[in-house]
Amino acid sequence: MDQIKEEVAKWTPDEVERVTGTPGSQLKRVARTLANNRPGTVIWCMGGTQHTNGNNNTRAYCVLQLALGNMGATGGGTNIFRGHDNVQGATDLGVLSHTLPGYYGLSAGAWGHWSRVWGEDLDWLKGQFAKTTGADGKEKNLMNLTGIPVSRWIDGVLEDPANTDQPAEVRAMVLWGHAPNSQTRMTEMKTAMEKLDTLVVIDPFPTVSAVLHDRTDGVYLLPATTQFETYGSVTASNRSIQWRDQVIEPLFESKTDHEIIGLFAKKFGFHDRIFRNIALEDDGITPNIEDTTREFNRGMWTVGYTGQSPERIKLHMANQHTFDRTTLQANGGPADGDYYGMPWPCWGTADMKHPGTPNLYDMSKPVAEGGLSFRARFGVERDGQNLLAEGVSNPGAEIQDGYPEFTMQMLMDLGWDGDLTDEERTAIDAVAGPKTNWKTDLSGGIQRVAIKHGCSPFGNAKARAVVWTFPDPVPLHREPLYTNRRDLVADYPTYEDRKFYRLPTLYASIQKQDFSRDYPIILTSGRLVEYEGGGDETRSNPWLAELQQDMFVEVNPRDANNIGIRDGAQVWVEGPEGGKVKVMAMVTERVGEGVAFMPFHFGGHYQGEAKRSKYPKGADPYVLGESTNTAQTYGYDSVTQMQETKATLCKISAA
Repeated sequence: MDQIKEEVAKWTPDEVERVTGTPGSQLKRVARTLANNRPGTVIWCMGGTQHTNGNNNTRAYCVLQLALGNMGATGGGTNIFRGHDNVQGATDLGVLSHTLPGYYGLSAGAWGHWSRVWGEDLDWLKGQFAKTTGADGKEKNLMNLTGIPVSRWIDGVLEDPANTDQPAEVRAMVLWGHAPNSQTRMTEMKTAMEKLDTLVVIDPFPTVSAVLHDRTDGVYLLPATTQFETYGSVTASNRSIQWRDQVIEPLFESKTDHEIIGLFAKKFGFHDRIFRNIALEDDGITPNIEDTTREFNRGMWTVGYTGQSPERIKLHMANQHTFDRTTLQANGGPADGDYYGMPWPCWGTADMKHPGTPNLYDMSKPVAEGGLSFRARFGVERDGQNLLAEGVSNPGAEIQDGYPEFTMQMLMDLGWDGDLTDEERTAIDAVAGPKTNWKTDLSGGIQRVAIKHGCSPFGNAKARAVVWTFPDPVPLHREPLYTNRRDLVADYPTYEDRKFYRLPTLYASIQKQDFSRDYPIILTSGRLVEYEGGGDETRSNPWLAELQQDMFVEVNPRDANNIGIRDGAQVWVEGPEGGKVKVMAMVTERVGEGVAFMPFHFGGHYQGEAKRSKYPKGADPYVLGESTNTAQTYGYDSVTQMQETKATLCKISAA
């Protein structure tokens, strides 16, 4: 916190006003409101993350809450809201390019863990990945290298492989439940789609993927079911898990996601391997969802996705009336004491009956009752400083101080290994004996014994406000790549160009160019309440489509008068990379002078051309429109590669 204070001291009300335009008096008022009304929570969506320094923003929110004492408190904490019901669950289960399920990473140990969970031969898994030569001249297996994130897939296709950390360009793309118009640089996306050998779209709707390109072959549209035609578990933003029942049978020839996975596995020749621990439905192809849930229960010890068996999740759904609507804890009934949906971490096996963890890092409760310490993830000391907690622990903990992550050796040193069952001890010995830790013990015994003695399996450490492994260890402000505030570039420059996630990523080489004279208006984008995501689902719903029938750009009256456009007129919005869109002007005070806003839910038009005729017959949405991301520009977060949509430049002219 001392290093944080040094940076915060620079941000006087006057400097905040100079850099952001927010009045210094407002900063003072907000600061006093937060300090005098505790606890409080900080909530954000894409406005916090979709910047080149988005990781700095989100860390700053967390540090603010630490400073206010709002972490680990009911009504406190930090919460990012997602745009769909199972975004959190998808992330947890390992769809990211740099993790296995449960955020296990891509190390040899992580692959070893999951090969044990799956009962798979590790050497066979290694053989499924290509190899590449690293900068050090050594051969590396791609299975251990961070992949290309979805935000950068177009560069995986278009970039010269000599500049990347993989042996060849991307040749096939499967867009599964993904709206391409929610991503930036759509002019280059069109080129990338046309260069691919194969493009596959799996979705209840054709999406813009079906009409953006000018291909006539090599494109496959596979109709998937909606959430109402399938069943299984979903995880909300608060980490609670619910069971969703099927409402109707799949319409037409659409298939569920798990049936499609089964068909792919059959086609690729590893169906018997991927489902060796999972029962199959009567067709002999489709995996059983309950068994699939049990499989991730067997492996996801890191974040506590292990205690929520299908039976426990269904019990919660059947007894929702027994849960208090404020505390979300069951008051009597068959789930008495559980928190609704058993928000992860729900430690140990289902037999342990851990209630779930309603608030992360809540040290006011015993761990067995949903309490938690801060994780001792980064060792026990750094630069001579103790990283473990000092003099604090959860109620009932037999270690009344900080402690590291639990291992079998630690249980032995504490004399607690006698609490393990013979079966647990055998499972631990099969991994690494005394070196087995709480997240690779498939029996859950290490977690069970740690919690029995009142301790968090992942240790008890100080919160980390300074992330020394990130480009900016202390969160900093950096000007966007496309900024009209050239006076601030010297004070708050972006990063140097660098390579990560296998690709070269540009920063300073873009920011050093001044685009603001030709593109004087700040362009930002965001959501409408009527539509969701890329909008294909909601723009195909007549009741929702009726509410917003036109794509538009919000323009301040002063800017509109200077440009010579009126409310409702057609205008061109053009970005500095050449993409442009033809949309309706909404002249409004909702945006400030020099700022324009466009929603990102529209598609089906491209740079002034309607593409309705390209949709499969009867599958075109009621409402089409330009995508803001046709005009949006390059820019990616320095840690996550999240795209920058919240701050670029444009020029607006009458159409």
